[in-house]
Amino acid sequence: MRNIQEKIIHWNNISKFRESLNGKQVIFTNGCFDILHRGHVTYLVEARRLGDFLWVGINSDLSVSRLKGPNRPINSQDDRALVIASLESVDYVTIFPQDTPLELIELVKPSVHTKGGDYDIEKLPETPLVRSLGGKVVILPFVAGKSTTNTLKKLEESLAPKKLG
Repeated sequence: MRNIQEKIIHWNNISKFRESLNGKQVIFTNGCFDILHRGHVTYLVEARRLGDFLWVGINSDLSVSRLKGPNRPINSQDDRALVIASLESVDYVTIFPQDTPLELIELVKPSVHTKGGDYDIEKLPETPLVRSLGGKVVILPFVAGKSTTNTLKKLEESLAPKKLG
């Protein structure tokens, strides 16, 4: 097993690592992965089953703040990348600064790009690019009730002062 840090691929090294995977089915997914939960882990395991390697794009801290609001992320991009890289189902992780993974997808050139949830494949900005690279887009189901938003809401409720009587 490789060192976890070796699974985190810096933007400048993507092409070199991608070349070493020629002929293999590279699965790509992306997200904030701010607070890792069962839904994330289940989704990543399912994505990995679609091919030979799973490459995960992690939104940078600035990107997460733009997408989720000023109180996010909870965990830093380096911490989130390390946690995701520690998972057995994940082969490579790259932090990307943009709000969408389009530039990263151009470099990774996945055979399959996966998203979790109820996205409409035809409305995803990634779909035309992935198809132009010869890949396909697959939507994997959410694990009901498991999300970072739900986790944060539950935490907020547990910390709120309790009203007496």
